[in-house]
Amino acid sequence: MRCVAETRYPHEVLGVVLSVRDGRLSALLWRRAEKPFVGRWALPGGILGADERLGTAVARHLARKVDIQEIAHLEQLETRSDPKRDPRGRVLATAYLGLVPAGAEPDLPDDTAWHPVDALPRTAFDHGSIAESGRARLRAKLSYTTIGYALAPDTFTISQLRDIYGAALGHEVSATNLQRVLLRRGVLVPTNSTVAPTRSGGRPAAVYRFRDRNLLVTNEFAAFRPGPA
Repeated sequence: MRCVAETRYPHEVLGVVLSVRDGRLSALLWRRAEKPFVGRWALPGGILGADERLGTAVARHLARKVDIQEIAHLEQLETRSDPKRDPRGRVLATAYLGLVPAGAEPDLPDDTAWHPVDALPRTAFDHGSIAESGRARLRAKLSYTTIGYALAPDTFTISQLRDIYGAALGHEVSATNLQRVLLRRGVLVPTNSTVAPTRSGGRPAAVYRFRDRNLLVTNEFAAFRPGPA
């Protein structure tokens, strides 16, 4: 029987950290200062330690770029194993999806910034593709889980939540439909407070919160679709 020599390769962890910024779903990227891909933007992350678990490693690396306390949700996304994804040699990569609520303002290093996912700058390695995978995972889970809580502030109006969902999904969302679906699923709770109307007039807007700020499956067959303009 032929014996196959065992080869070990480095393994890195990457964070696809997403948040709605200025009305657009954005990813956190940092500009590389070393070869390869000097000057290109990359996902935060680094090498997995010899005695580390994946989740511990990604939390450690993200803490260098963003206040980990601001990340409301973190889950394993995917593993990339293309032998040619790194020109220096084979490196396996496991990516995590992290979500930061709109309105949170974590302190960022000078080399780190938010970039709209639909208009990313030139990225290093396969990081642009991984960021798109994170967006796809988020969009899918918005339809059947409560993951929207991780994008929203603690309290919000339905119009504010509509804008957050619309930015994440990439299409307009009907506030009426969104409210009806989330209330029917028991996801939202009224706070019994209101927001004063704008100069355009109208009634004060009711303020809501998510019933549970943990990920729950609500309807695995449901899907949000573009509503009427």
